[in-house]
Amino acid sequence: MSDPTPSAVEAEQPTGHARGPLAPLRRYLVAGLLVWVPLVITWWVVISLVQFMDRTLVLLPPAYRPDEWLGFHIPGLGVILALVVLLLTGLIAANFLGRRLVGLWEGMLDRIPLVRSVYSAVKQLMHTFLSTDSRAFRKVLLVEYPSKGLWTLAFLAGDPVGEVQDKTAKAMLTVYVPTAPNPTSGYVIFVASDEVVELDMGVEDAMRMIISLGMVVPPARSHGQAISGPAVAAPEARP
Repeated sequence: MSDPTPSAVEAEQPTGHARGPLAPLRRYLVAGLLVWVPLVITWWVVISLVQFMDRTLVLLPPAYRPDEWLGFHIPGLGVILALVVLLLTGLIAANFLGRRLVGLWEGMLDRIPLVRSVYSAVKQLMHTFLSTDSRAFRKVLLVEYPSKGLWTLAFLAGDPVGEVQDKTAKAMLTVYVPTAPNPTSGYVIFVASDEVVELDMGVEDAMRMIISLGMVVPPARSHGQAISGPAVAAPEARP
């Protein structure tokens, strides 16, 4: 079966408003941009990450750094060192003694006002993202935001607890509405579970659609699905 994805040249065909003697040049120029711009950006991101991880080599004593006893620099050794440090830390923290040490460390941080707030927030965020049983950012939703009749992509962030759920009549969901083209900024809103629509598209497809300002549309996984009715289960509302 042939690949249905069009090539860079095929993706940019001249339309009715782009005809003329310069239309072929424009098509080839755009096709070249579609080839090189993603490659350059990908290369820049990968190189930046590798260089950032290589800075972990400064944790080693100068005599034990690979650059010293090899005589030259090998990019990527910092990534290996970071993985080893993470594995060893996890191994230590998983046993009884390690848990006691982590508890003592967190007890010390809990006594520092500003550090306590930042540390607890980051730890809870990481626990939510890395937990295997967490629903956070596993589902893509459609919500009517910022007003009725206007639909936007959003991500299920979790179930509200405490006062937010106690003081609402309906079962609520915590939803993150990202902004385009930067999905790392956005809004946290609370929506009734029967007022959201769960989509079949994956989180990565939704991210690409947001970053591309809606120009990269993932193929539909199912046809004829109505945009109505509750889609995501939520905890029962408390009286």
